[in-house]
Amino acid sequence: MTMAQELELDDTDRQLVNLIQLDFPLDLHPFQTLGDQIGTSEQEVIDHLRRLTDIGVIRRIGPILNTKGLGGVSTLVAMQVPEDAIDRVALWINGFDEVSHNYLRPGAYNIWFTVSASSKERLHEMVGEIEALGYPFLELPVTRLFKIGVKFEV
Repeated sequence: MTMAQELELDDTDRQLVNLIQLDFPLDLHPFQTLGDQIGTSEQEVIDHLRRLTDIGVIRRIGPILNTKGLGGVSTLVAMQVPEDAIDRVALWINGFDEVSHNYLRPGAYNIWFTVSASSKERLHEMVGEIEALGYPFLELPVTRLFKIGVKFEV
């Protein structure tokens, strides 16, 4: 299967992606609830979401917690990675459970991601691992929090 074929989304895929971005059901059987909302079975919802995750349309399904409110710390990291290393480095970055919002941007610093950790020590440890990769990076600690709602229509 080619990458273009893998990224072809059917109507159920589109409905699910549009629905779960801002309105994931908080109940004992969320996938059944989603199935009821779009007229399909719980198992079909699970199968579609698994496939969408496997092909990279969905990175994860889970809450976004207030790190600072839980006593943790976070920072934004911008890295300068050569084009031929972007996929490898992005995959490595995504290996950290504490990383979210990893995206590619134009410009010298082309990989940007958020790191949230349970403690300053854990954050320092992760930043050390990032530094060990050998690519220039900027650590941009949160000084003021802005919440921007984004919903993609698929």
